[in-house]
Parts: sequence; C-alpha cells; structure tokens
Amino acid sequence: MDIYLTALALGGVGLVGMAVSGLGQHGHAGHSISGGSHASSNRPHATGHTPHAHGGHSTNAQQGSSNPLVALMSPRVLFSVALGFGTAGLVLQDALSGPALFVASLGLGILFERFVVTPIWNFAFRFGSNPAATLEGSVMDEATAVTAFDKNGQGLIAVEVDGQMIQILGTLQRDDRDMKVKVPAGSRLRIQDVDAARNRCTVSLI
Repeated sequence: MDIYLTALALGGVGLVGMAVSGLGQHGHAGHSISGGSHASSNRPHATGHTPHAHGGHSTNAQQGSSNPLVALMSPRVLFSVALGFGTAGLVLQDALSGPALFVASLGLGILFERFVVTPIWNFAFRFGSNPAATLEGSVMDEATAVTAFDKNGQGLIAVEVDGQMIQILGTLQRDDRDMKVKVPAGSRLRIQDVDAARNRCTVSLI
C-alpha cells in the first residue's frame, strides 16, 4: 500500500480514536464528581442558580511545560503529523515525486499538526479538565442563614457549590455556641468545617 495512503488512514483512525476516548473519559469523570456532590437524596436545593466562571486549564498546557522531545513523541502529535503527511503526499504526488515529495509532505504534516490540530484539540478539551466543585471545597466560603439558628446553635444555611445554591444543616462553632451568639435568618456566615457524609457543616458568624 502507498506510504501516504497508509499514513492518512493511520493518522485519521488514531486521532478519531483518541478524541472519542478522551471525551468519554471527561464525560464519565464529570458525571462521577457531580453525582458525588448530590449523593444525599435528602439534600434540599434552593431555586437560585448562579454559574461560576471557571478559568480554563488545558491538559495540553501541562504537556507544553514538559520535555519537548517527549511532547513530540506523544500519540496525538504522531497521529496528527501522519494525517497531514498522508494528505499532503496524496495531493502533491502529481506535482512532486521521490525525496522532494516526502520532504514537502513531512513539512506540511508538521505545520498541519501545529497550526490546525493543536488549536482545535486544546479548544475541545480545555473545559473537560475542570473538575466540578464539591461541598468539601467550600471550607472558608461564605454562606447565608436560611433560618434563625435554634438554642443549640443549629439552623439551615445556603451555600453555593459548583454554581448551585444548596441548603444544608449548619452548626455554630463551639466558641460561638458558648457565647450564645444569636444567628437570625439572613446572617452572613463563614464555613469552618464540612462533614459531607452527614451533609452538615460548622460555621462562624462573620
């Protein structure tokens, strides 16, 4: 089989396989994490919904900081160059032949990987690497008392987790309870500790 046709087929199949596999892994990871944040079926949810603006962090940015020789040997780069090399060879074979065709095709394959595949790949996967926030990550975040706290220093609070306002049980930290601090509804609170297994947290008055 012609070397250029073989390279075209190998590069195309390899890139498609990697793209499907990568998107599947990101989708599965996102489902697992978001599922964990809603593991407790008795967690009430507020109707408010305020999306976060997460900064994009691409996995390819981490690759770019590694050894360039290692990056050049990555499967994605090799498949991309092979696809560009094969395509260029088939297109140019009527105008060039022998070593000239090979060199021109290889050069175009490298340019194809650098200026076509890499930007598209980075754009496609930059959101997939952002993990969903969980309740455990809300320590030191601000919360709001939904109900007035009772004499035991407990009440319902609302806190934003991964763009959603959720309501959980809040308990005043011991010092505030000993001082019998009053927490009316609407008070601003600071989350000091989280017990995700019991769906509750310890808070202090701001």
